[in-house]
Amino acid sequence: MEYVNLGNTGLKVSRLCLGCMTYGSKKWREWVLEEEESLPFIGRAIELGINFFDTADIYSHGVSEEILGRALKHFGCRRDQVVIATKVYHAMGPDPNQQGLSRKHILHSIDDSLRRLGTDYVDLYQIHRFDYETPIEETLRALDDVVRAGKALYIGASSMYAWQFAKMLYKAEQWGLRRFVSMQNHYNLIYREEEREMIPLCRAEGIALIPWSPLARGFLAGNRRREDYGETVRAKTDAYAQKMYYQDSDFDVVARVSTVARRRGVSNAQVALAWVLAQPGITAPIIGASRMEHLEDAVNALSLKLEQAELDALAEPYRPHPVLGHSYSDRPMRV
Repeated sequence: MEYVNLGNTGLKVSRLCLGCMTYGSKKWREWVLEEEESLPFIGRAIELGINFFDTADIYSHGVSEEILGRALKHFGCRRDQVVIATKVYHAMGPDPNQQGLSRKHILHSIDDSLRRLGTDYVDLYQIHRFDYETPIEETLRALDDVVRAGKALYIGASSMYAWQFAKMLYKAEQWGLRRFVSMQNHYNLIYREEEREMIPLCRAEGIALIPWSPLARGFLAGNRRREDYGETVRAKTDAYAQKMYYQDSDFDVVARVSTVARRRGVSNAQVALAWVLAQPGITAPIIGASRMEHLEDAVNALSLKLEQAELDALAEPYRPHPVLGHSYSDRPMRV
């Protein structure tokens, strides 16, 4: 396993981050793995040298955080040897103050997350989306207080427009408040709109890029179909993925991935992840795993060095997409 600095910080994280949205309760999403099924994946990730784990309060309404916290203890992980990241923003109850990035919601949410995770602090506390209904200063000061209280070591952001993130960075500096150290953005071979503004901004500012869905929620594995989306439960029921992908040009990209994979004698997933890892500024893609080969493929991708001609061939079929994942119509996910 390779380890790199998280942006401009001294924190060392594995070159891959295990995303824990898959681990939780089927009551939330049909394709989610329950705790007993989840433990082997977290254990294997630890064996492979992954020290970076990402979850969120909204994932299975807190159950994902609970499973991750218990798993790290179960496998005997010392707290100083693992990096735990979680997120705040989405609705955690029916009350209007149980969502967003108000001071009230942030201060309640961090305590709830720490209780579920069974820890005194998280390494990285991230805002899951931009909140149009809360002043930036209120959010930034609340996050600064979370760090000052020792409940989080660093703060990060996820899925917003570059102008919004730039404004938050500027305001934090102007007011002498804690600065974001990471951006968790939507980025993969068939969704590259982040290359226009967000990725250049983060590279210029020394912000770690930890992209979510580097395999396009499994689309790049090459087993999805136009007519019925695919064979897995997730492929058939994941309305979010069905909205984001499945353009004709997306299948053209997958065909290129398959060609390179056959030539190299590796899986599509390894090729697609190796492409993301090769992009300038990428710190640690967030990988999901519901089958053990997903973890093995991800780690093997670290040693797969694509040639420039292959990188160019993989990128060539791309066609622009609508901005997906943080549009003006996005509002907190309901329980």
